[in-house]
This record gives sequence, structure tokens and C-alpha cells, in this order.
Amino acid sequence: METPKVTQAMIDAYDEYTHLTLDRRAFMEKLTAIAGSAASAAAIAPLLAANKASAQMIPEDDARLVAEEVSYPGSNGMMKGYLVRPKEEAGPLPGVIVIHENRGLNPHTRDVARRMALEGFVVLAPDFLSIVGGTPADEDKAREMISALDRDGTVANAEASRAFLAAPNRSAGRVGAVGFCWGGGLVNRLAESSPELAAGVAYYGAQPPLDQVPAIKAALLLHYAGLDERINAGIEDYRKALEANNKTFEIFMYDGVNHAFNNDTSQARYNKEAADLAWSRTVAFLKKYLASTG
Repeated sequence: METPKVTQAMIDAYDEYTHLTLDRRAFMEKLTAIAGSAASAAAIAPLLAANKASAQMIPEDDARLVAEEVSYPGSNGMMKGYLVRPKEEAGPLPGVIVIHENRGLNPHTRDVARRMALEGFVVLAPDFLSIVGGTPADEDKAREMISALDRDGTVANAEASRAFLAAPNRSAGRVGAVGFCWGGGLVNRLAESSPELAAGVAYYGAQPPLDQVPAIKAALLLHYAGLDERINAGIEDYRKALEANNKTFEIFMYDGVNHAFNNDTSQARYNKEAADLAWSRTVAFLKKYLASTG
């Protein structure tokens, strides 16, 4: 059977479903109308969603890494996370928090944490659903649970994650955060609330309240997708607020790509060229601003 053609309208419908409505029935009805039949919609839906089978680029047992499951106090309960570091690196390393999408701490995010660790960082990937039982296997359920989280409590748990990673026995003390989608928005929020965050990288993340921008201390790297109208609507106001308050930041727009372009488990939205370029910029940015003399 020939692979169905995925159109921008289908991608937009999926984005609306996963970020706004969380209504799968309505999404499938819309997809059916766009695709022309229920059978076509059923074939297309998996191409839009993340494929867990393709989540791993770095094996869990990669001999270059040491990884462990950790627990630590959050603001409103115990947080759990995935801690990974290079095995052969001598001395303390700068720390990076990797913040998941609205699917929770899934195999893809764990794999991103391993990729980041191989760049020379000690990496913590927290599960922000820890306080409500942890990330479920059902991604729709995970999205519902994410949407129900208390925002202030979640930001406080991000700060607790930073403090955990900054401890002398875990890292060199300087900690940055990288977040994707929902996690990108959380990076922006954490930057406003944490004077100790040294660097933040937000991939297609929602902009924070602009009246809190003066409180930002972290250097920021902001990646946006050219076709992501929902998130991009807030870019210019955020840019102006950052400029007006003399913040250290860089903004990159990746033309012609979709929200979640970095997620290589989503066949329809992943763009390797944009993802590779954004990753190289991210690693260089973190090395620059998390250096002990930074």
C-alpha cells in the first residue's frame, strides 16, 4: 500500500488536537474530512503521532554512559527523573535539565537526555507527572494529566530539579535547561522564576508573561518553527520585552518546518536539517554559558 500523503492541514489538525482540544474523536472526524475517508484517516494518524519504536538513537546500555533512576523532593511531593552522565569524563560537569513535551517522560525524552550527556554534560530528565503517579504509557492520558498540572507548582518543581542537579556531588554547579513544546514553555517560565538558572533553551515553547521578563537572569536560546502559527504569534512581543530589558538571548526561526520538528519519532513533522542545526546551536550555547567561567 502506498504511503498516504500528509498535508499541512492534517498536521495543523493534529497540533490543535494535541495542544488545545485533547479531543481525539473530534480530531479523527476532522482528519477523515480532510483525508476523504475513515480508512485514509486511520492510515495517516500514525504518521502524525510519535512512534515509540523509533525513539532510540542512543541505546539505554550505551557503554559510554552511566544512567540511573533518581528521586528527590519537589515542591508538592517527590519528583522522579532519569540522570545520565558520560562514563569517562573526569571531574564535575555542567548540568542540563531536559524537559519533556506534553507526553511526559517517555523513551524519546530519555534518549534526548542520553544524546545531551554524550555532549559532555550531566543530564537530568525529570518526570513532571511524578506527583500524580508518573507518566502513563497512554500518550492521550499523559496530555490530559499535563494539562491538569498546577502551573506554579510545576515551575517550582522545575526549580527543585535545578537545585538537585546543581548539588556539588552531581555537577559543577552551573545548570541550564532545554525544553521541547510544553517543556519549552516551562523553560521560559523557569527562567523568569529562577535567578540561579544559567541558560535556557526553548524549542517552540510558549512565551511567558511579559511583565516577568525583567526577572530573567539566564541567557536564552529560542528555537521556532516557521509553520507554527500558534506559538509564533507571541514571538515579537517576547523579543521586544527581552530587548527592552537588556537580556542575553538569541532567536532562530527555521523556515518551512513544523512545531516539534526536532522529534525524530514523528515522521510527518520531523525535519532532520532543522533539527541538526538547532541541536548544534543548542550544544554550543550550553557549553558557552555553562562553562565554569561563564
